[in-house]
Amino acid sequence: MRLQYRRGGLTKADVAPCPLEQFTKWFEESQQFELPSWCEPNAMSLSTSDGQGRVTSRTVLLKGCNVDGLVFYTNYESEKGQQLAANPQAALLFYWPHLERQVRVEGRVSQLERAASETYFHSRPRGSQIGAAASAQSQPIADRSQLESAFDTYESNLNEGPVPLPDHWGGYRLEPRRFEFWQGRENRLHDRICYRRTNEWTIERLQP
Repeated sequence: MRLQYRRGGLTKADVAPCPLEQFTKWFEESQQFELPSWCEPNAMSLSTSDGQGRVTSRTVLLKGCNVDGLVFYTNYESEKGQQLAANPQAALLFYWPHLERQVRVEGRVSQLERAASETYFHSRPRGSQIGAAASAQSQPIADRSQLESAFDTYESNLNEGPVPLPDHWGGYRLEPRRFEFWQGRENRLHDRICYRRTNEWTIERLQP
């Protein structure tokens, strides 16, 4: 299987001086199509590693982006949470095939303030709140009925009251030190523009 990428190009002159500004531009453009219902432009691959260098990846959803970094939420006791506790360096990958684009982001991850996590948690659908509280994410379970039973028991114990934010659940912020913007081109001569952070952002073009 092979495609030729012909939607456009990317040069250093095209991009914003700040990578977060450039990311926001591309992220907004990724939503300007009549996308199928299954397509989530804010889906991103998150790669983490443990203290022994074992790397794992999974898809999570971007829930915020500003000058401080990129935000996502999860269970702190999950595999990714345990790995981030051991090694707070991580990488993100966004892939938008309808634009023939991808964005790579690398940086240091830290937990959000609890107040910010609480605000987001209570903005979620009630079922999602209960699911986050009832599930011991990444831990083995006998079958789905046991998971559904845990959900039902937790919901029943609430007596229709609010769902408290679990201590084991909340947000992370990745503070970027590197961005790479990739635009597919013909003959695999793809455009790659890389931002690296020292005291300021520097921009360079990479060979495909």
